[in-house]
Amino acid sequence: MSPRFPDFAFSRRSLLGGLAAVSVLGFAARPSSVFAQEEPVVIPPPDKDLVESAASAVAVFAGGCFWGVQGVFQRVKGVTNAVSGYSGGAANTATYEQTTRGDTGHAETVEVTYDPKAVTFGKLLQIFFSVAHNPTQLNFQGPDRGTQYRSTIFPVNEDQAEVAKAYIAQLDAANLFSGPIVTTLEPFQAFYPAEQYHQDFLTLNPTWPYIVRNDLPKIAALAALFPDVYRTEPVLVGELPAA
Repeated sequence: MSPRFPDFAFSRRSLLGGLAAVSVLGFAARPSSVFAQEEPVVIPPPDKDLVESAASAVAVFAGGCFWGVQGVFQRVKGVTNAVSGYSGGAANTATYEQTTRGDTGHAETVEVTYDPKAVTFGKLLQIFFSVAHNPTQLNFQGPDRGTQYRSTIFPVNEDQAEVAKAYIAQLDAANLFSGPIVTTLEPFQAFYPAEQYHQDFLTLNPTWPYIVRNDLPKIAALAALFPDVYRTEPVLVGELPAA
């Protein structure tokens, strides 16, 4: 996982070596300029969306490093929680150290809980494809390499699967991206929350070089392209319930 930029020639994983033991990160200074790791793409909303009557619903997305994906969805009106974690593999391998090997089947994933009366599943999909990640990158995302960074949607029901599949076909037909969309739909089996030090990482560490380079531009793009659903104060996970 070597970052693309030579002035940050270190891996995200190596920098996290001692992170779990500290509560505040103060060593990283904000660079003088910010470059988006992946440019946002202006895309239309889905032609087909869900009409949900429940008070709360869940969507599960994987789009590279979960720090940025979580940070984006935490700033969407109608989202009541967005938790970083792992999906696609077994419970006993749902840890950061094991997932980063790339052989567990897990992807870094964000479980998004939302109020369907305030934001639809289709709007979440639009944000996911437009600003949260680059859906044309196969088994990597920006500087991060491996199947754990794949672009995947884990539909929690058949209705979500149908809407997501139709939207991918719609976007491919529109030819708005630099290449074909490689996002997969995988059966949802379980979601495992990531370690506490990964939660709310973007908000708690806004000067971390990886965040500045790769993720803060996503927040700026969300505000610019989706002002109707953008909120400046994110909904945070806080302390996870004890296991």
